Amino acid sequence: MEEPVRPLEKRALNFLVNEYLLRNNYKLTSITFSDENDDQDFELWDDVGLNTPKPPSLLHQYRTGGSCPPSPRDTADVAVGVEASELPLNSITQESLHKMERTQACDPGHVTQLIEQPCFAWSNHGCSSRMLISSFLTVTATLKCYFNSFKSSVEAEALVFLIFQQEEIVQELEYQIGLLIGEKHSLVEQIKLLQSDIQSLKKSISMEEVEGGNLRSDQSSMVAPLENWCCADSRGPPEELMPAGAPFRTKGRLDRDPLTTAPAPSLCQPIQPHSKLKTQKAPSQGSAQFEQPKRNLSPAFLQALLSFCQLSADSRLGSEVSRIADSEESLLLMLGRCLPHIVPNVLLAKRERMVVHLCQELIPLILCTACLHPEPKERDQLLHILFNLIKRPDDEQRQMILTGCVAFARHVGPTRVEAELLPQCWEQINHKYLERRLLVAESCGALAPYLPKEIRSSLVLSMLKQMLTEDKAHLVREAVVKSLGVIMGYIDDADKYSQGFELMLLSLGDPSERVVSATHQVFIPAFAAWTTELGVLQSQLLSSLLLRVEGLLKESDRGPDEHKLHLLLSGLQSLISPMFALVLQSAPFSGQVELQDSTPPIEVTRFPRPASMLQDVATIVGSRERLAVLLQLYDRQLEHEGTMGWGSLLWVVNQLLPHLIGIVGQINVNSAACVHEFSRLFWRLCRTFGKIFTNTKVKPQFQEILRLSEESVDASDGNDVLTKGTVPIYATGVLTCYNQEEDRKLLVAFLEDVMMSLSLSHAPLDSLKAAFMELGANPAYHELLLTVLWYGVVHTSALVRCTAARMFELLVKGVSESLIAQRVVPALIALSDDPEISVRISTIPAFGTIMETVTQKELLERVKMQLASFLEDPQYQDQHSLHMEIIRTFGRVGPNAEPRFRDEFVLPHLHKLALGNNRQTAEAKRVGIATQLFEAYSALSCCFISEDVLVNHFLPGLRCLRVDMEQFSPEYEDILSSMIKECEQKVENRNSQEPQGSMSIAASLVSEDAKTKFLSKVGQLTTSGAMLANVFQRKK
Repeated sequence: MEEPVRPLEKRALNFLVNEYLLRNNYKLTSITFSDENDDQDFELWDDVGLNTPKPPSLLHQYRTGGSCPPSPRDTADVAVGVEASELPLNSITQESLHKMERTQACDPGHVTQLIEQPCFAWSNHGCSSRMLISSFLTVTATLKCYFNSFKSSVEAEALVFLIFQQEEIVQELEYQIGLLIGEKHSLVEQIKLLQSDIQSLKKSISMEEVEGGNLRSDQSSMVAPLENWCCADSRGPPEELMPAGAPFRTKGRLDRDPLTTAPAPSLCQPIQPHSKLKTQKAPSQGSAQFEQPKRNLSPAFLQALLSFCQLSADSRLGSEVSRIADSEESLLLMLGRCLPHIVPNVLLAKRERMVVHLCQELIPLILCTACLHPEPKERDQLLHILFNLIKRPDDEQRQMILTGCVAFARHVGPTRVEAELLPQCWEQINHKYLERRLLVAESCGALAPYLPKEIRSSLVLSMLKQMLTEDKAHLVREAVVKSLGVIMGYIDDADKYSQGFELMLLSLGDPSERVVSATHQVFIPAFAAWTTELGVLQSQLLSSLLLRVEGLLKESDRGPDEHKLHLLLSGLQSLISPMFALVLQSAPFSGQVELQDSTPPIEVTRFPRPASMLQDVATIVGSRERLAVLLQLYDRQLEHEGTMGWGSLLWVVNQLLPHLIGIVGQINVNSAACVHEFSRLFWRLCRTFGKIFTNTKVKPQFQEILRLSEESVDASDGNDVLTKGTVPIYATGVLTCYNQEEDRKLLVAFLEDVMMSLSLSHAPLDSLKAAFMELGANPAYHELLLTVLWYGVVHTSALVRCTAARMFELLVKGVSESLIAQRVVPALIALSDDPEISVRISTIPAFGTIMETVTQKELLERVKMQLASFLEDPQYQDQHSLHMEIIRTFGRVGPNAEPRFRDEFVLPHLHKLALGNNRQTAEAKRVGIATQLFEAYSALSCCFISEDVLVNHFLPGLRCLRVDMEQFSPEYEDILSSMIKECEQKVENRNSQEPQGSMSIAASLVSEDAKTKFLSKVGQLTTSGAMLANVFQRKK
């Protein structure tokens, strides 16, 4: 039984079958076949999924019986030729045939020599492939005749192999002929284009009055070689006569000039004074001239900016669309190329897929007709058809249309683009289909280089602003932002700065992440480049954002809007690269830049990863080679010569840094988001400006403010600066920029000094906690933080040891279990035996966090034993603070801890503590314990608790707590009574179908009134411990 076909085999066979159908003109069958296999791309062999080269055709495999194909040969399109008289082919091939005829006994080795002679002639002399094929066919026929006379099977097999080898060579030569024919057609098309340009040139010359006749004679002498070359269609164009701006095609790809560069003056273009003259037959002749904006962008930056205008010229249809016929003859040639692709699809136009394909094929014809038609009304109608040709154009189809629009714009000039193309965009700005609005948004950016500058900075900018504010589709707004970036690359109207700043803030505040990402990738770099040329990047753009950040931090007592703060700070981060590029390009050494081979390359990690090429400093300054030279001079200037006369860098040092450091002193250190955003801002700033700048300009300003020393610590009110955001930002944003040993030592010493200073001055630890939380998020700093805490563990001051014990609680949540077992637990056990009781109590939260996060049984047992010693050792029986900390920790970690630990350890000990609290004589202590117990039981009531624990510990603990409540607030006594009653009923009336192992206490509160009342009160109580303590008052 034959094995079923495998998936990859099926896909490979499908590919070969479809290829056979196409080559043999079974187009209808091929289309039907591809429709039935719509999960496969029949244009790419790689889509099959086999990691092998494309096999030969089905016909070849049928003829050869599946023998291995010849090794693939690298091919390239060339434009060379040899005169027929120079070819030695006749003598070689005739000599081979004479030798063949003289051969009486066919020796395979001798036959092989005869075969190799034509091959040698092909490879060494580039002779005519048709003559070689004729020679090979003659040799093959002779071999087949000799094959019939062989009796030996070995000799027959040798000849069979030679015959197959001959046929493979013939196929290879036929392929080479196809390439040459394609190259010939391409050259003929170029010749036709040049001929039409020559005619245009002659017409313009005849219209111009030339004095002295010198100009006419010079031009005729230039035209004559072109005419002679155009007649010699068998040769390629001489390199010195090729137009400077003409596209040169290689391997079917169209290498086009950047959209912004005006066509270079060449013989293919009309003379400038008459470039705007139009005949009645054709509205425009040649390429139009465009007024270039007065900008100073580097070519690399401009090319990267225009790469966001996705055009399509890498296919046959894209190549057709990108070329506009400029005469009737050129139009006829285009019709000849396009109609063979249109007519076969007309028969299949009933299928939606084929209708769309047919519409795409019509795009170049519509564009050429619209370009050449003399009637404005008809041209308008044709462009209207173009924009409405496809109901919902996908990405590829929109790229095709945009490519055509750009080619049209290049050809007709800015006036007609404004009068004919822009109205089509305006009509569809509110179209109901998303794809149509996307086409409008993308076309505004693609056409920006070809519009009059007044229209570019007024009408187009207004259109894009309207779409940004009103369109509900985030894909459209994303395309709008990218087009706005392109507009900012061409705008040169200084009055539009305020509108650009407004658009930047609007884009940053967009709810879609895609739109915000496009803002950082395209709009902000382009807007920053413009403000750099205006000279307001630092004085207005950066300063305005800083003022907005500062105002946002002051506007609310409850803290700033973290989302708005993130948007503003991310905008500042995106402006750091343009700011550094400005510093480099305005430096005293900027005029000394000379590119040299000896310049060391830039380190890969020198700059943070940019959001796009437009944020790459190398793109902004022009090239990586130029940037390498600038960086070398920059470091030398900072290290040896200073910043005297360097205005842009002095603004960073004297205005930007002090302003930013003052702002971070105002942030709420308890807001992890604020700390993180400012930390990332300083980190990017320091990494971009380099290590020398960080060490000599940034760190001294922070150190001057912090003034860390034991003498500066005031025990009465503490060091206020150390309690603000300056500490975590300096630690995480500046000291972590570089990761060498000396940098890590500096970070360790700073954290140790802060921990000691805050502890000795009895100041809040919020700033130190913020630094630990930010650093702890990165595993690379866990060992470093443990080193800092060990410094506190062995410190001579009990205050410092208490701080170290409390900081372990923050670190445990992110550290690996191996580090917890090796470094954290030993340190905590050492602190739990400290002579000072306050130090021992400080370890309880960290032990509780370990019980909540660790899964290793041995580790959990060690922690459990230590907590048990706190609860059962007689020396701690009267330690009210210790009991309060344990109950608070149990209420926090109990719901997330291991169920066995909760049932066997937490709930029994809570029961004991509640029972002991009934015998407490000090009212204040009794209220405090009752407060913590109520919160702990409230948290644990939602856990699944086993029946035995429920009966033996949970309910008795609630009853003991109710005894305390009876002497305080009756309202909370009622809540506890309802909890106890419902739990008792649930235990007594348990349904036999319910699980026997565990039950939910929260689910047992079936009384809706009691449940609602209980939850509302618990919600109030757990929000504030101080509020809860005030609730308990002795009944009168």
